[in-house]
Amino acid sequence: MNPYRFKSRDTGDVVMLHHTGKRVLQILGKDPDAPGIILAEQMPAAVAALQDAILQEEAEQQRQKEEAQAKGELPPEFEVVSLRMRCAPLFEMMERCQKAGVEIVWGV
Repeated sequence: MNPYRFKSRDTGDVVMLHHTGKRVLQILGKDPDAPGIILAEQMPAAVAALQDAILQEEAEQQRQKEEAQAKGELPPEFEVVSLRMRCAPLFEMMERCQKAGVEIVWGV
C-alpha cells in the first residue's frame, strides 16, 4: 500500500503511511481512495476535526488505563507514535497554506 503524499505550492510534502493517511482523510470526511484537495478556507475546519479526533483518542486511552488500574490489571499498550504526533507536520502545513491562501492536494 502506497503512502499518502500531501502537497502544496507553499510547503514541502507531508508523507504519511497508508493507514495513518487513510485515517486522517476519513476524519476530514474525504475519500481516501481518490485524489483530493483541501482549500485554504477549509483548513480551519480540517484542523478542528483532527484536533477533536486527537482529544477523543487521548480520552479513550486514558479511560482504558484507568479502567485497567481499577481492575488491578496492566494498562493497555497503545501505538508509540500518537495521532497527535503524526498530525503535527500536517497542522504546520495547513497553517502555512491557509496564510498563503493555497490548497493542499493528494493523489495527484
